[in-house]
Amino acid sequence: MRLLIRLIASALAFWAATALISGIKVNGGAWTYLWVALLFGLINGLIGSLIKLFTLPAILLTFGLFSFVINAAMLMLTARWSERLDVTNFWSALGASLIISVSLMLTNQLTKAQK
Repeated sequence: MRLLIRLIASALAFWAATALISGIKVNGGAWTYLWVALLFGLINGLIGSLIKLFTLPAILLTFGLFSFVINAAMLMLTARWSERLDVTNFWSALGASLIISVSLMLTNQLTKAQK
């Protein structure tokens, strides 16, 4: 159940990012947002975790801020692998990754509180 809530929250976070950042666009409806959120979660979970492990010193030196750069890179990788997501440049991806990360952090806090 928590996985489904997290997927829906990710899709809503992508919707918020597309509404607030002009350089990111999802071509399609609600199902497309769910697909892009699922693909981003898989890419970020598999490849992003490995990259975060290798760049742990940089993450520690920047007090965790470098993880936003990694998330932006994973978002750009998701856009490359999905024809439904368009990201124009790195700065748009960075802004979207901030919105998505904060949204998912709030969702995690709310689901842990209801446990």
